[in-house]
Amino acid sequence: MEKENPLKAEKRRKLHELREKGINPYPHNFTPTHFSADLLQKFDHLEAGDILEDEVVTLSGRLMTKRDMGKASFFNINDKKGPIQIYAKLAELPEQDAESFKQTDIGDIVGVTGYIFKTKKGQLSVRINKYTMLCKTLEPLPEKYHGIADKEIKYRFRHLDLIMDPNVREVFTKRSQIIKAFRGYLDNKGFLEVETPVLQPIYGGASAYPFSTHHRALDMKLFLKISPELYLKKLIVGGFDKVYEIGKNFRNEGIDRSHNPEFTMLEYYEAYTDYNQQMDQFEDIVSQVAEKVTGSMKVMYQGKEVDFSPPWRRLSVLDGVKQYAGFDPEPMTESELFDKIKSLGSDMKKPGSKGAMIMEAFEIKAEPELWQPTFIIDHPVEISPLTKEHRDSPGLVERFEPFCAGMEIGNAYTELNDPEEQRRRLKEQDAQRVVDEEAQPMDEDFLHAIEVGMPPTGGVGIGLERIVMLLTDQPSIRDILFFPTMKHKD
Repeated sequence: MEKENPLKAEKRRKLHELREKGINPYPHNFTPTHFSADLLQKFDHLEAGDILEDEVVTLSGRLMTKRDMGKASFFNINDKKGPIQIYAKLAELPEQDAESFKQTDIGDIVGVTGYIFKTKKGQLSVRINKYTMLCKTLEPLPEKYHGIADKEIKYRFRHLDLIMDPNVREVFTKRSQIIKAFRGYLDNKGFLEVETPVLQPIYGGASAYPFSTHHRALDMKLFLKISPELYLKKLIVGGFDKVYEIGKNFRNEGIDRSHNPEFTMLEYYEAYTDYNQQMDQFEDIVSQVAEKVTGSMKVMYQGKEVDFSPPWRRLSVLDGVKQYAGFDPEPMTESELFDKIKSLGSDMKKPGSKGAMIMEAFEIKAEPELWQPTFIIDHPVEISPLTKEHRDSPGLVERFEPFCAGMEIGNAYTELNDPEEQRRRLKEQDAQRVVDEEAQPMDEDFLHAIEVGMPPTGGVGIGLERIVMLLTDQPSIRDILFFPTMKHKD
């Protein structure tokens, strides 16, 4: 049998000693009256040496530092709002409380009651007369108090990361505020928040390879949703003119700094609008969220400024290829275009549709150059099966993808609502599945809804994780997911 870590063995010994002395190291509840940051703010005006014996407070938190001075100690506990210093004199504690204190280690969760004072050095503290062990821990905390440098430990043991680094907690608090701000914006605009199925008999709404599972009772294959799009459009058909969903999507694809197989998407659809109106709304919602959460429409991301202030730049796909790749793809044959994108470094094994190869050139040369918020508009029809054809430019569709800091942060269309054209496009996609595993399958239920009739509609998807990355200045999606997808440790 493997020998237990000595630090863990010592903590276990103290746990058993507490029990032998009749002290419950895991009581059922404890009610604090105050939190650290509130006290620090309320009593900031006190002078060094001031004592308020009538100001009795009860606090709870994780003990993070401990400085023993014989029969007295200073220690810091961290509650949900941060750290605060505690002073304990063993002679002033009840016998069992003093015993609990003697068996306390860094990392234990404790409760204290006492009065407010400021030390001679001017640090607000609580001098206690009650001390309760709330959770005797067994696993020692990492030695680094100011955060964990090892990314493997940070992502695999996020609970340790959150304990050790207040900046990480702040990132995730801000993530919650960002999502709340998006929700508040849409609610104020009269949108209805809805939920669509996670388990779907047919996947669709995006070009992606799905995760699949099997339902035993119905004996049928089901897919985790790659997008809520087709279901949300059915709700537009049903008469809800403004709907949105904030939820998880699942795509069985690679993992990199901006991709995780499970991610959070905001999608909203608004009847009687088109992609031009939705571009205006997109830059408005993102700039408003940025200002609400950070206090400004200008933020620093990885050392460079990003300015979300409207209006954002508009750039067509074709103009982007001309500007950044240095050639005009329109007059080129498919063979010429394939040779060209291979020379740019494409890993395409054989020619795709002309539209797909144009987008490949754009992705290689243009996307990395798009730092300031930019709407990439008017995509080739072949890669946009759910999008209405451009009213002025045949062969293109009314679609936009907003980019920022070299990342796509959304996707939007003037939605296709011509039932015959929609059927033709999905048939083409279904036929492509022989060579393209990400092509969308035929969905007769969705086509039935379109044949019932969908009004002119603008639809938008926003990758919330990428917005969170930008507004919290985090370089990787794994830094703003509590629990990113990780390979098995063994």
